[in-house]
Amino acid sequence: MATRAQAGRTRTATRRPAARKARPAARRGASRIKWDRVGRIALTVVLFAVLYSYFNPAIDFVKTYRGTTEAKAKLHELLAQNRQLHRRIQSSEDPLVVQREARLQGMVAEGETPIVIRGDLGG
Repeated sequence: MATRAQAGRTRTATRRPAARKARPAARRGASRIKWDRVGRIALTVVLFAVLYSYFNPAIDFVKTYRGTTEAKAKLHELLAQNRQLHRRIQSSEDPLVVQREARLQGMVAEGETPIVIRGDLGG
């Protein structure tokens, strides 16, 4: 009897697993959205966005480089002119230079007699 009672209990004690819900069948046809293509397009768009973000600073860099080159050329030109003017200032203290500049302006030295010649001198 004990075995019979135990046998009866085991039947009722063990439960059967619940029936699983049926999963939907996988699509057999081609998917409407081609995700590999969408991914490639998205990556291309991102690549162009990154390139565009570098484009404007690159143009500014080229403009700045050209401007700097032009400014350096102008600086060297002005430095040469400055050296020339400094040489003229230093030489202006020389009495021979002062005398030559005075004669170019039509001046005469003390004790000299100015002579003015009118009319045509030749030719």
